[in-house]
Amino acid sequence: AQRCKVSFEILISSLRLCVFAGENAVMEELRRLTFERAIKLLTARPRSVGELRERLLKLRGTNEEVVEAVIARLREYGYLNDERFAFSYASYRVKQKPIGRRRLEQDLKFKKVDSSVADEALDMVFCETPEEQLIDEAIAKRLRIRGKPKNRLEAKSLFEHLVRQGFEFELVRERVRSLANDYADED
Repeated sequence: AQRCKVSFEILISSLRLCVFAGENAVMEELRRLTFERAIKLLTARPRSVGELRERLLKLRGTNEEVVEAVIARLREYGYLNDERFAFSYASYRVKQKPIGRRRLEQDLKFKKVDSSVADEALDMVFCETPEEQLIDEAIAKRLRIRGKPKNRLEAKSLFEHLVRQGFEFELVRERVRSLANDYADED
């Protein structure tokens, strides 16, 4: 009877090991598939850690533990870096089109970049290209397209356009007023 009891206990522990080994194999396969999906997402376009985490959690069968393991591995390999992502994204946007700091802050927040990381990246970007230079470029572009504001309504439209582009209110007011004064002098 004691021999059967020992054999039964060995059988139970063997079954537990098989189930555990099976779970490990399933988890390993899930990690592999999640890692491959993450690589595909990052190949399509650069993403922040938060953005990638959100997309990976939408996959069927994944869980936070698997996603965090994949993200840790991607960070280790150097594929994920929020600081680098925020700086390159902000630099690209500023070079592509004159845009203000406020608008870039919103965009990076939407991309799920931590605010301290975003502020640091924006400081570096706006150190290279001051916001005053960017607003002058935006005004010049707008004037090429629409011409000089001939009345208060057109000046207001320019003002609103620049504010929507994320430039500081005071800076916009100063630049639009100086334009209005230039045009008043011409009359």
